[in-house]
Amino acid sequence: MVGSVPVGGDAPISVQTMTNSLTTDVKATLAQIDAAAEAGADIVRVSCPDKDSTKALHEICKQSPVPIVADIHFHYRRGIEAAEAGAACLRINPGNIGNEERVREVIRAARDHGCSMRIGVNGGSLERHLLQKYAEPCPEALVESALDHARVLQENDFHEFKISVKASDVFLAVAAYHQLADAIDCPLHIGITEAGGQRAGTVKSSIGLGGLLWAGIGDTVRVSLSADPAEEVRVAYEMLKSLGLRRRGVTVISCPSCARQQFDVISTVATIEDRLAHIDVPITVSIIGCVVNGPGEARETDIGLTGGGRGTHQIYVSGLADHRLTDGDIVEHVVGLVEERASAIKAAAATTAN
Repeated sequence: MVGSVPVGGDAPISVQTMTNSLTTDVKATLAQIDAAAEAGADIVRVSCPDKDSTKALHEICKQSPVPIVADIHFHYRRGIEAAEAGAACLRINPGNIGNEERVREVIRAARDHGCSMRIGVNGGSLERHLLQKYAEPCPEALVESALDHARVLQENDFHEFKISVKASDVFLAVAAYHQLADAIDCPLHIGITEAGGQRAGTVKSSIGLGGLLWAGIGDTVRVSLSADPAEEVRVAYEMLKSLGLRRRGVTVISCPSCARQQFDVISTVATIEDRLAHIDVPITVSIIGCVVNGPGEARETDIGLTGGGRGTHQIYVSGLADHRLTDGDIVEHVVGLVEERASAIKAAAATTAN
């Protein structure tokens, strides 16, 4: 458990991100956390590089709408302070946290304050003795580091932990996760670390994480992008939606457009996606420019639009042809239909809950 969020077992794959503001700037950090939570983040990680940061963490944890993971490097006392400040989970890096006695002190603090922990191994900060043993970062080195620290936690009767073995190299990270999944039965936090900017990092992460998730590996995920933390969350959900593992918000199925298109598909889709970004219930929408694939795609979606000749387009609802739109505002019409459906779904859910 990371606060109220279950990780592992039959729980949904949780989505994480990390703030990039100065933790001591409580207002800015909480603004990023709120934006990430609104995008769907289940958990948010906050870096605690110094004592002032762990001091600020108390107010951040108090006001955050989601559980907070304290990211700890180099000084074990930051972990103890973060636990005291109300962090739901402590991330420690075996490569720089210190000797076993210091780890045991962090374990005691986690136990005393109800924190879980993440053993966060990273290809860029492996222990010196492992680099000497293996000559370079490799899957075996990452897994050995992780298992060594898991042993310390287990020997101290601490079992509320998950593990990550991240690397910026896709093949290295994926191989390490496969080996780790075979070696230990505990929740795994997956990610391709330092993946790059928004476009390149999304592609890189999708290749690595998509393969792991398809293989059934991964209980919580963070997409590491040099971008807005909320964008990391949106990309993660697109991955999970693409694999049918978790659905949130609107999924748009659209054609790339061609000479057959009966309206400007590209600008229409871009505007509709932007206008529907606030919807958090799962709804599928197909926007297809012509009748070649339009009717077939519409049969599988909640709301569908197929372009027709002379400015007359076919609207589908729940997979069935419902009405025609002639010379109307496509964006406003589709947005209205989706918002109406979202309101109906929420109203039905509220009635069931009561």
